[in-house]
Amino acid sequence: MAPAQRPDNTLSGGPSPWLPQKGTVVSRQRQTHDVITLGLEVPGTFSYHPGQFNMLYVHGVGEVPISISGHRTAENGHTVVFHTIKVVGNVTQALARLKKGESLGIRGPYGSAWPIETFAGNDLVLIAGGIGLAPLRPLFLHVLEHREAFGNVFLLYGARTPADIVFRRDLEQWRKRFDINIEVTVDHAWAGWYGNVGVVTKLVARAPFDPVHAVCYICGPEIMMWFTVQTLRERGVPDTNVFLSMERNMKCAIGFCGHCQYGPEFICKDGPVFPLPKIWKYLRIREL
Repeated sequence: MAPAQRPDNTLSGGPSPWLPQKGTVVSRQRQTHDVITLGLEVPGTFSYHPGQFNMLYVHGVGEVPISISGHRTAENGHTVVFHTIKVVGNVTQALARLKKGESLGIRGPYGSAWPIETFAGNDLVLIAGGIGLAPLRPLFLHVLEHREAFGNVFLLYGARTPADIVFRRDLEQWRKRFDINIEVTVDHAWAGWYGNVGVVTKLVARAPFDPVHAVCYICGPEIMMWFTVQTLRERGVPDTNVFLSMERNMKCAIGFCGHCQYGPEFICKDGPVFPLPKIWKYLRIREL
């Protein structure tokens, strides 16, 4: 699961990174009022690293980058790849309208991955905001599968309201385990919510991990990640142990179009997962 800095074009069907493969919708799960998870069956096996993304194409509408939020093997030996999609524009609206049995174009996987295997024995802290839990989900599943390899494991998740919590079933199942620590908070609560209220940085500030030996993985809105980094620094977590996923403005996935240039980096090609020291000074520049 070492970081993959270059696209391996598992689904491209050949040497061209532009060529999509056919994917078939085999499952739909409504996460919230504006978030849906699609299970897409692709021929043969599919290899990816947690943190990478695919490009999903709806004929006649367009293409968008969507993180891989999990996978399973179908009975016919094909792979079902899961993508969790926030409905915000024309393409994502078209994706959300797809029904079981309908097809779309899919190419990838692309981008860098969450580094994990070099941190055996460390405490792991996964920090997500909103739909940012989706890119972290495959990493968390990997950690659960190899739980004995790591120290204390924390998943700290924040959503705007209880109705905006994604992967609610997963969170409920994971919380039944005694070898991991899961905390969920919401910015705004209402009657019937008995959990934490407040921003996710409050969870980060009080979580009992070892800051010197903790490795932190963050995905969410950029303002949330910025304040989370500040909190981790106050606790003494080394910058070299902090990794962020920067999914923004990606169009081509191979660093050709330039839409996702971020300082000297291209998020689709050099990211979306970055070590904090590589992008910190750019994260602080407004409207970059």
